[in-house]
Amino acid sequence: MSELKRTPIFPAYERVAKTIDFGGWDLPVQFSGIKEEHEAVRTKAGLFDVSHMGEVLVSGPESVHFLQTILTNDVTKLVPNKAQYTFMCYKNGGTVDDLIVYMLAQNEYLLVVNAANTEKDVAWLQEQNNFNPNVTIKNVSENYAQLALQGPKAEQILQKIVKKPLQDISFFRFKKDIEVEGIEGKALISRTGYTGEDGFEIYLDSENGKYLWNILLEKGREEGIQPIGLGARDTLRFEANLALYGQELSVDISPLEAGLGFAVKLNKGVDFIGKEALEQQAANGTERKLAGIEMIDKGIPRHGYPVYQGESEIGFVTSGTQSPTLNKNIGLVLIQSDSAKIGAEVEVQVRKRRLKAKVVETPFYRR
Repeated sequence: MSELKRTPIFPAYERVAKTIDFGGWDLPVQFSGIKEEHEAVRTKAGLFDVSHMGEVLVSGPESVHFLQTILTNDVTKLVPNKAQYTFMCYKNGGTVDDLIVYMLAQNEYLLVVNAANTEKDVAWLQEQNNFNPNVTIKNVSENYAQLALQGPKAEQILQKIVKKPLQDISFFRFKKDIEVEGIEGKALISRTGYTGEDGFEIYLDSENGKYLWNILLEKGREEGIQPIGLGARDTLRFEANLALYGQELSVDISPLEAGLGFAVKLNKGVDFIGKEALEQQAANGTERKLAGIEMIDKGIPRHGYPVYQGESEIGFVTSGTQSPTLNKNIGLVLIQSDSAKIGAEVEVQVRKRRLKAKVVETPFYRR
């Protein structure tokens, strides 16, 4: 068995966290318990080690044109210090990955990709670039530690160790070269996250990651900060209807089927990979649609469970849980579009029983 990878922050929590194998990484699934950690992020602040995420630097005089042909969103709308959510798609409209692209400077972009997809994504980018010397693609993941500080008290806590006013950073904007108390290098701080709460993602050189983790937990003690594992990260993102690659998005699930058309710009004036398939889906409507469900019968819908209407199997559960905020059993399902109307009744096959559920509006939680 190959050894699990560990982030630079791992030594700071290895004795206090329950860790699991997550896509080849040894990562914390929980510290004090999923419900308590979930509540901390919704009401106070939570600190996540997300250093397993991949970072890819794309630069060179033709980098904008290249990214326009690879990504679904319109990269020309970016200016330095602005970020954008986007997708890479296959020719059939299926998803290679969902990612955030940061414009660092003219002809210099940082792509932050899903950890399990990093190698696949880099290979895909290089293959599409086809040795164009005017575009440089570099996997720089090992250079970075990445922390996410999320929750209503996040700004208050982070401001204690940062001189620049954080209120100047608006949603999906960032500042780089920020000085952090006690750290020699500079950090990039963005107002982004994956929880449905306000908060920041902090990128800095890997050697300083552990120090930043410890200092944030110390400085945020008064505000009730807690370290947060993957368990609560999943329930938080799920309540806010934020897609998880491999569940709501995949090789077989397009961004339009997942209801994420806001990041697909079919009229940006450039042919990108997957455009033709996505145009057909947009024009004719998708046969399947991602919808939210709330269980009527007692039971939790889990990933992969079949969904029925009458005797017809109409799709499957992509994610499901008992919502800590709503205290209800809820799920996201990819089902036939004509069955996805709000209020429609469906059934989820939970082991040997079919349990009633109804289609509800998403997101399940709004700040």
